[in-house]
Amino acid sequence: MTQSTTVHPQPHLTHEVLNQSQPRVDVNEYELNTVLQEAVSRHDAGWADAELREIGALVGSEQFQHDAKLANTITPTLHTFDRWGRRIDEVEYHPSYHRIISAAISHGAHTRCWADPQPGSHVARAAAFMLFGQIEPGHACPVSMTHAVIPSLELQPDVAALWVPKALSSEYSPELSADKPSAIFGMSMTEKQGGSDVRANTTVARPAGAGGPGTEYLLTGHKWFCSAPMSDAFLVLAQAEGPGGEGLSCFLLPRVLPDGTHNVFRIQRLKDKLGNKSNASSEIELDGTVAYMVGEPGRGVRTIIEMVAQTRLDCVLGSAAGMRQSVAEAVWHARHRNAFGARLVDQPAMTAVLADLALESEAATVTAMRLARAHDEDADDSERAFRRLATAVAKYWICKRGPHHAYESLECLGGNGYTEDFPLAMRYREQPVMAVWEGSGNVIALDVLRAMTREPESVAAFDAEVSKARGSHPVLDAHLDRLRVDLGELARLDAAGAQRRARSVVEGMALALEASLLVQYSPTPVAEAFVGARLGADRGFEYGTLPGGADLGAILDRH
Repeated sequence: MTQSTTVHPQPHLTHEVLNQSQPRVDVNEYELNTVLQEAVSRHDAGWADAELREIGALVGSEQFQHDAKLANTITPTLHTFDRWGRRIDEVEYHPSYHRIISAAISHGAHTRCWADPQPGSHVARAAAFMLFGQIEPGHACPVSMTHAVIPSLELQPDVAALWVPKALSSEYSPELSADKPSAIFGMSMTEKQGGSDVRANTTVARPAGAGGPGTEYLLTGHKWFCSAPMSDAFLVLAQAEGPGGEGLSCFLLPRVLPDGTHNVFRIQRLKDKLGNKSNASSEIELDGTVAYMVGEPGRGVRTIIEMVAQTRLDCVLGSAAGMRQSVAEAVWHARHRNAFGARLVDQPAMTAVLADLALESEAATVTAMRLARAHDEDADDSERAFRRLATAVAKYWICKRGPHHAYESLECLGGNGYTEDFPLAMRYREQPVMAVWEGSGNVIALDVLRAMTREPESVAAFDAEVSKARGSHPVLDAHLDRLRVDLGELARLDAAGAQRRARSVVEGMALALEASLLVQYSPTPVAEAFVGARLGADRGFEYGTLPGGADLGAILDRH
């Protein structure tokens, strides 16, 4: 039977999108970041401004953001064997990851400060590193380690002669080959029985010949954490044996030997991490693995600590970059979304939260860039003493502030923030790694105590830095006075008592440093709001509890 009708479908329009923010793509992340631009200019890196603008446009592009999403959703895969059963120990990454790290390397986010040392070179490199890490943080791990390895390698000139030029290269190739002119570096210290107690390591290094610095050793052991296992070479710690010298020593371990032979580097598994998904972290076994001693035998910690010091600074930079992403996404959403008859950003409760998040981000960025300047080659003795203590203090505090900051920013997006379609869910998972990597809270707090005891000049240099802001704000002055008393009391305690007080004193030091820098460098509304919110008598525990009278509009205008 044939049916006919004159009735046609009349669907109600349910999918017209209203009151949602526009995609935050094709923006220049450097040009929009007033705080970072000011710091680059202030700390003698204005000569890098043009390239930083180029990087800002690149990382803010829709394509780069899409690559970042792909790299964190199509995660690395371990291939232990090939299809014929041969051991290959290779990790396969999505092409988006290689595009991202290639761009970072080509712009010198790894070693430009070593390749072109001049006033502000560490600042320029830090800014580039932060811009790339703001959008895709996982690749920053091998980029950071390649940057940080240079000071340790230079302690062994014969090893450095081959490997430093490779690390300084602006080329990137993911292939493992002895012939390529570039190299990416990794590091592996921890073992399952020791963790942060690296002197408990049991990996054994036996000399292949006479032994000693620069010579070949055969390493056997098991490393519990080895990030970026497809790097070209690694610095590792092992217990040296034999006539060349004994004790915990540092070694350079290449994945491929000079004759093209693949070294023994058995990747046992990839770690299933909370975040940092685009970056593979692994557990490895060494079995007669060839490595070259770097530095003096038995002085491995002292050798590799040069690398650790640089990566700790990068933890601060990475946390600050994450805070910038969080604030940028939260403020963008609030400026495009309406609720209860007004834009979200204009709702007083939301304005207070956003302004407080912006304060935290600005304090972290200003502090991070000040530390970067202190790492330049023209640093005098006072600057070097300052950075020794201040880097550890900032690493402890800024990295610990990251996860809560990311959560509060995520909440500003409501349900959207809790979905993987928006980047702040990734950022929330990412921020804790900066606090854990290169020394968790207690390890860093104890390192601050160690620096204060062994290098008392670092305390004087730190005090001199924060005292530059004295007389600018009575609340800050009172805090600096209390801090001097606390530091004096800490110095008189026994070891156990000092450890119990360490965290509270380090927190006081960190807030003194951030507040003093904001008073010196940021506009008055920013500095006054931060001092009141972090040091004032009526300070709150959650974001959005700013002092009455704070100029929230002036704070947010910078973000």
